[in-house]
Amino acid sequence: MVDKRDEADKLLDELIKGKTPQEIAGEGGLLQQLTKKLYERMLEGEMTHHLGYPPNAPEGKNTGNSRNGKSTKTVTTDTGDVQIDVPRDRNGEFEPQLVKKHQRRTSSFDDAVLALYARGMTTRDIQDHLQELYKTEVSPTLISAVTDAVIEEVKAWQGRALDPVYPVIYLDAIHLKLRESGSVKNQAVYLALGVNVDGHKELLGLWVGEHEGSKFWLNVLNELRNRGVKDILIACVDGLSGFPEAIETAYPRTEVQLCIVHMVRNSLKYVSWKQRKAVATDLKAIYTSATAEAAERALEAFEAKWEEKFPQIGRSWRTSWQHIIPFFAYPPEIRKVIYTTNAIESMQAQLRKVTRKRGSFPTADSVRKVVYLAMTRISKRWRRPIRDWAGALNHFSIVFEGRI
Repeated sequence: MVDKRDEADKLLDELIKGKTPQEIAGEGGLLQQLTKKLYERMLEGEMTHHLGYPPNAPEGKNTGNSRNGKSTKTVTTDTGDVQIDVPRDRNGEFEPQLVKKHQRRTSSFDDAVLALYARGMTTRDIQDHLQELYKTEVSPTLISAVTDAVIEEVKAWQGRALDPVYPVIYLDAIHLKLRESGSVKNQAVYLALGVNVDGHKELLGLWVGEHEGSKFWLNVLNELRNRGVKDILIACVDGLSGFPEAIETAYPRTEVQLCIVHMVRNSLKYVSWKQRKAVATDLKAIYTSATAEAAERALEAFEAKWEEKFPQIGRSWRTSWQHIIPFFAYPPEIRKVIYTTNAIESMQAQLRKVTRKRGSFPTADSVRKVVYLAMTRISKRWRRPIRDWAGALNHFSIVFEGRI
């Protein structure tokens, strides 16, 4: 029995035999020729399905409709511009689905544009890339039309229904430059990343250009409530500007946990490189304590040793202590999950790589498009639940009995 894969390989070898890369993938090359043939063959199949009989078949006589030649159109594909012959029927009833009437580019080409946009490329970059790769002239208007179609998708995504309970949500922001009224201003993009009961990460929403404060956070939390989130067990944040007041109003039973890693990082900003290791070691004694009481004693010891040189550090830990100590009430399984907002910071690091290329954004919608498309690409890697989630979930069900 002949293996069909062997036959396909032999046919492919014959097709490319003796051809240069330019003759295969260049303008007018083998790939474009095959694309043309494939599209025309599929369109002919659509016409056969529409009429109910193949070309020149006797059963087509006196059916009231028949083939009526072809029209030629140029379609932009992911192999470049391809001229294809589209079959027509005599009654003008044929509606091709592969390449619809008035359609001048394929969905795969649109996907290619969106993929480039999601990587932070500007309209000019995308134009140059497509010209270089496919020898295809693409106008800025066309690129905008392709990417603007994403806005409706973003609106639907931002308004979608959410799970009733999230054991953990992380709230953080990235800062971008937005051109507004002729000047460039720093704007924040606030992100809410949830961990669902299965331990999978899920971006719940993004909000552009707001000023952090209790009113802002209350609007965000009320939006989550309206979308079906009835309970949040722990909210992990890197700062507390207005958040405790807002969470108390929207989710009075939710515990606010300040990111320990942010606390350490902010503390070390005051320390020279020469003393950083020693200070970090003494700070570690605080957040690795077994209990809140032990952590308090470690903080007192830290202050006794470093207060004279770095009074700001002890003061910042004291100011935030109320939202640090919930951490010590939990077993190691939960501590691992809430110890840091790294889950969202890792995501933000990837977003910064994308947004850094843009310099500044012309509109808030352009920010939403780039961030949404980038997040769609990033989230494809979130296939596995958070490490050791089963143990954490077991403890969540005990600590927050009846809520999960």
